[in-house]
Amino acid sequence: MEMLTINNVWMMVCTALVFFMHLGFSFLEIGLTRQKNTINILFKNVFIICVGLLLYCLVGFNLMYPGFAEGSAGFFGFAGFGLTSPLVTDPETGKQILDLAYSEGYTYWTDFLFQGMFAATAATIVSGAVAERIKLGSFMIFTVIYVGVVYPIVGSWKWGAGWLDKLGFYDFAGSTLVHSVGGWAALVAVFLLGSRIGKFNSEGKAQAIPGHNIPLAAAGVLILWLGWFGFNGGSVLSADAGLTSLTLVTTCLAAAAGGVSAFIVSTIMYKNYDLTMFLNGILGGLVGITAGADQMSPTDSVLIGLIAGIIIVFGVALIDKLKLDDPVGAIAVHLICGIWGTLAVGIFGELAGMDQFVSQLIGVGSIGVFCLVSSFIILFALKKTIGLRVSEKEEIDGLDGHEHGMDAYPDFRTNQH
Repeated sequence: MEMLTINNVWMMVCTALVFFMHLGFSFLEIGLTRQKNTINILFKNVFIICVGLLLYCLVGFNLMYPGFAEGSAGFFGFAGFGLTSPLVTDPETGKQILDLAYSEGYTYWTDFLFQGMFAATAATIVSGAVAERIKLGSFMIFTVIYVGVVYPIVGSWKWGAGWLDKLGFYDFAGSTLVHSVGGWAALVAVFLLGSRIGKFNSEGKAQAIPGHNIPLAAAGVLILWLGWFGFNGGSVLSADAGLTSLTLVTTCLAAAAGGVSAFIVSTIMYKNYDLTMFLNGILGGLVGITAGADQMSPTDSVLIGLIAGIIIVFGVALIDKLKLDDPVGAIAVHLICGIWGTLAVGIFGELAGMDQFVSQLIGVGSIGVFCLVSSFIILFALKKTIGLRVSEKEEIDGLDGHEHGMDAYPDFRTNQH
């Protein structure tokens, strides 16, 4: 009983840290985009966490953990609408009480809340990639369907003991199941939306559109790094001293290595010390280690982070070369580094081996196809019905004024009497 309490408290602390990550995502996205769209970005991020939790309560949790029957294909299951806590009869009082044997590490309610924080992250990733030109209504409809249905179905394949779990696929905290699920949708959305006005010149060369508040972006990344203590640390699913501390060490080392390699490679390539590349390198290292944070040695985690940082620099350049406009680098960070981190489980650490690598490859490929197809169907349908993109005038003027009638930074001097 005492150990359950200790484990459960740790899981609740980690839940709070993952919740805090949504502030980090908001700050990062605001900082790397223009002032005129700040309210719009904040609205999207607040919408995602509120609606994400409600959807996860209504359908998501029971889609993700359906309790696949023996002999089931493990592809799709549903345990019913809403939350129903497992109850047992107290032998002393005869009353129904919460089943504390649900898990050695946490209660049913803590399990729901921790997993619910993860669910909203997938849509947050998409939010950054489509910033400054997507219709708010279209984004909200997409979020409801993707977070409510697509994300939990994919999650059930591994974390819900589905077919990928039986295959031996391993994803400790979601390099693929969270980050690349969001990354695939971001890729489709950016392709269907098109680039922002002024992003590419007449010759097709990418032009920089500077963010309006880089200090805020830096704060966002550091908040995300802190939140990853809960993201990966909580994925141990207990307060096990050895495994939790190892996971936090590998997480931090990969982040640091990703940042260092990204800034060094970008400096060599572009002859300047690019802070935004440094920041995205940190995030790339974090995403990269997430699939196998509990399986890696410190040396392994540094190598994974170093490679992730290099991937960030070339990934961002590749996205520009393909004439895709991703204002915050979400595709390079969450999709490309998510794929790398998942495959790295078969190359480094305790699970390394050809069989494991093949399992990881099958997981990446199958989830990629499912997410590409499902997100394309949702977004293409929206594009052909209510439209995906705001008008040229709305984009030039800024979404804050047109969609919200507000300004994030009003000039109070004009209102003085």
